[in-house]
Amino acid sequence: MIIGIGTRRGITKEEVIEAVEQALGECGAGLEEVTAFASAKLKENEQGLLEAVELLGIPVKFLPDEVLNSYNPPSASQASRFGLKGVAEPAALALSEKNELICRKKVYGRVTIAIAR
Repeated sequence: MIIGIGTRRGITKEEVIEAVEQALGECGAGLEEVTAFASAKLKENEQGLLEAVELLGIPVKFLPDEVLNSYNPPSASQASRFGLKGVAEPAALALSEKNELICRKKVYGRVTIAIAR
């Protein structure tokens, strides 16, 4: 499974980890099933996100805008103000094998999570 993740600026690693654990629990999945995190290139310097994925021991891939915008996510997104159709859903889909969302995006405080396989 791939976890697509969008965050607000200044997010903490604790907020990210809590959101990931909550989302996986709601989808009936475990961290051991996750092969990667995916997010937008504009998040590649977001310290809390980087610290969280390092602690979880799962790689993160930051995708360019043109990759994210090549998907038409099922949910509306605040990312439109950055010229993106979305972050969490398109990022998860871009790295997934089956191109199938198993959990549509959901906001957990300042973190947005979508899960695909």
